[in-house]
Amino acid sequence: MASSTPLVVLCGDRAPDALVQTAAALQTSGVRVASLCSPAVEAALVTAKMNAAGIPTFGPSKLAAQLEASKAFSKDFMRRNNIPTAAYQNFTEYEKAKEYLDSIDHNIVVKASGIAAGKGVLIPTNKTEAHEALREVMLEKAFGSAGDEVVLEEFMTGEEVSLLAFCDGERVVCMPGVQDHKRISDGDQGPNTGGMGAYGPAPCLTSELERECVDIVERVIAAMKKEGMPYVGVLYPGFMLTPTGPKIVEFNCRFGDPETQVVLPLLHSDLFEIMRACVEHRLERSLVSWKSGAAATIVMASQGYPNSYPKGKIITGLDDAQALKDVDVFHAGTAKADGSIATSGGRVLAVTAVGPSLQGALDRAYEGVSKIHFEGAQYRSDIGLKGLLHGAKKLKLAVLGSTRGSSMQPIIDAIEAGDLNASIDIVVSDKAAAGILERAKTHGIESVALSAKGLSRAEFDAQVSEVLKKKNIDLVLLIGYMRIMSGEFCKEWENKVLNVHPSLLPDFAGGMDLAVHRAVLDAKKTESGCTVHFVTEEVDAGPIAVQMKCPVLENDTPETLKARVQPLEGAAFLHAIKLAQTGLLFKNGKKEITYADAGVSIDAGNELVDRIKPLCKSTVRVGCDADLGGFGGIFDLQAAGYDKDTALVACTDGVGTKLRVAQLAKKHDTVGIDLVAMCVNDLIVQGAEPLFFLDYYACGKLEVDEATDVVKGIAEGCRQSDCGLIGGETAEMPSMYHDGDYDMAGFCVGAVRKNAILPLPVEAGFAVLGLASSGVHSNGFSLVRKLVEVSGLAYSDPCPFEAGKTLGESLLTPTKIYVKQLMPTVKAKLINALAHITGGGLLENIPRVLTKDLAVDIDCASWPLPPVFKWLQKMGNLSNTELARTFNCGIGMVLLLPEANVAEVTRQVEASGEKVYRLGTTIARAADAEQVVLRGTMA
Repeated sequence: MASSTPLVVLCGDRAPDALVQTAAALQTSGVRVASLCSPAVEAALVTAKMNAAGIPTFGPSKLAAQLEASKAFSKDFMRRNNIPTAAYQNFTEYEKAKEYLDSIDHNIVVKASGIAAGKGVLIPTNKTEAHEALREVMLEKAFGSAGDEVVLEEFMTGEEVSLLAFCDGERVVCMPGVQDHKRISDGDQGPNTGGMGAYGPAPCLTSELERECVDIVERVIAAMKKEGMPYVGVLYPGFMLTPTGPKIVEFNCRFGDPETQVVLPLLHSDLFEIMRACVEHRLERSLVSWKSGAAATIVMASQGYPNSYPKGKIITGLDDAQALKDVDVFHAGTAKADGSIATSGGRVLAVTAVGPSLQGALDRAYEGVSKIHFEGAQYRSDIGLKGLLHGAKKLKLAVLGSTRGSSMQPIIDAIEAGDLNASIDIVVSDKAAAGILERAKTHGIESVALSAKGLSRAEFDAQVSEVLKKKNIDLVLLIGYMRIMSGEFCKEWENKVLNVHPSLLPDFAGGMDLAVHRAVLDAKKTESGCTVHFVTEEVDAGPIAVQMKCPVLENDTPETLKARVQPLEGAAFLHAIKLAQTGLLFKNGKKEITYADAGVSIDAGNELVDRIKPLCKSTVRVGCDADLGGFGGIFDLQAAGYDKDTALVACTDGVGTKLRVAQLAKKHDTVGIDLVAMCVNDLIVQGAEPLFFLDYYACGKLEVDEATDVVKGIAEGCRQSDCGLIGGETAEMPSMYHDGDYDMAGFCVGAVRKNAILPLPVEAGFAVLGLASSGVHSNGFSLVRKLVEVSGLAYSDPCPFEAGKTLGESLLTPTKIYVKQLMPTVKAKLINALAHITGGGLLENIPRVLTKDLAVDIDCASWPLPPVFKWLQKMGNLSNTELARTFNCGIGMVLLLPEANVAEVTRQVEASGEKVYRLGTTIARAADAEQVVLRGTMA
């Protein structure tokens, strides 16, 4: 939407006369000026003054701006011109409004007639709430003078869509339909806001409905002209797509927020030329064209918004978000603070992305949000859900219940009303007299009661499972089900069973009914609610899918709190079902985040090694004995015509995405140690003593200070391993790397006597010893960075598991080098095999030095699990198996040796300052059994 003509946007936070003077000065300099001011009253005043000064202005006149400035005016205008809208009454006297409210029997919307910053609309759900809303607006003056006159409007049902339009006083060109999200919380819960996000084009606006809406907008513009107040500028009507056709909810006389952040990135034409055509009354459809694809915007708000909120919270990650492809970050409530950007308003930022599809745009927008951090940041995680539901598959549901099934009723109601594309195909109960069976019968839903008498938990659950499988059930809901599911059932229906708990888990897990609400009150919590979570064998410990909240009131009892929480349970289930339909359930749920989720597949890596082994063997020459997949390549000097007793061992490695942490943390002096460590540790497990090292450093733009720090680290690593740094290569490649990015690789050569090459034969009954790691080392950082993202922390934040350091400093602790500690015992042939614990963790690396008939039996309690791994496990909800398959878990080197050598090896290694752990023993391996048996729990 770039313009070849300079365009200045004047905002209404200055006096109108000052804006006119600025515009006139710019006009004399040849700059074309468009004025886009808000709110409507200020916009109209500026427009009038500019027009009087002869300055072309894109915006409505004072008369035309009444469409937004006065809801009473706009409703009367629509009624006299037969523009479809909801039935209503206007009131300036509280008592008359109260009397009218008492006389009607339908739900209403209470609107302050004046402008109230997008918050002057209250939507009560019953007559009591309606009276409270009326008092709040008219008597308590919640919206100031905007509430001197109120509109009581009939509540309309249907999907709401915004259709902004360019207008030249006579002609109209509409923009793509957009849907926004007014409520503060997921599932359209909580109070109204100025808008928490939007997306477009809105799938609900079919071509037929769009034609009807465009026709209505054209009729509005024609009526405005007929009444002597032609409308020039952007007209933004909100439509409700009711069962009887589109109806206008209200007007805005400007670009809307956050709708504008969606539509303008999709505009292909020159925005200035469109504005000028409107001002000059020559708007044509041919002037306006749109890009294909979709756009979405996510609003990030301050903690507490839309009520009181703090200011001055430092914002980080803005550059990282803005650097993403097709992502823009729009500032709203921000201000400069000592060289940083800080929060200064309720709605702080809007992160917008364009994509080839709605899902693509949403994914990019949320990726942008994930890069930005400030204390107390809140945003909705379900923006665009309504749009994604169009075309989503119908779900077949089953309900298991033992009680009345009250929380099933909202699901039934939504299905019967056509608001949920799903069916309840079976209701199963363990109690023949359960009220949920009668509820199902009333609505024509098949139900069955199964007896658990004389059956084990697993046997009863097997019966239930057979019923569900016959119905091809997609999702199982536990609603008042008074049984604990067996491990067999949880495994068979993994990620397909949801339960609801009457608190905000993990708080008060394991409790039931009133006992939970009593515990909430005893703990003096200020808010409670319910949690829909995946069902696992451990009660109330499954990944969280949806949470809905309500305040805890000062005079609450367990009974009154339950009365407010219970209605949320059905709404939470409804939201979870919709998330499941669109594939977003796992994105919201805190499931186990594996290395594969972070973009790294260990299985794929193993398959690649198997496939390329034949290719590598085809390159073998005399003296070369490299076994792909081992820790290094061996070169036989005798076979190549050199000294007959010596072999060379060569290793190459890198540091992986730990480099990205170093770059983000701006700490570059330790990754060089990692680079050396990854190579020399692989040499020593071959029994080789490191001789010399070379490095390769590549970057987009050479930053001398950064590169110097990196080489300092390499030199330190070489000193720690008695290895000479004899050369290297620095490559500056602007076309290959972004500025600030670099990559590096290391190459090391060592020597070993041929009869001392490791591994030597290992037998059952050998001792398995371990040497501690210094931390994560240099593997698994794709998952580490994913989990840091999940945590919401920045690398500059205080480390949650190591006092006195930032998170980045702790994670960048360099890989431990084991050369000096182990070389004496290796040369003395006291150790038969060594395993460097790198990518693939304990489970993938120890088998590399075992024959197929051997395994290791390891006691997980024999060494302490360092705090960093406990934190990673918690952030990713990782099982012990996934943890041990990805990370070193605190053991960086594993030693396999005869029992007779244990005492001497322990003595020598500990004399070097290293702690030796007795991990376990080698054992005979049965066919197809695991080669690493982990017993107990790492803690």
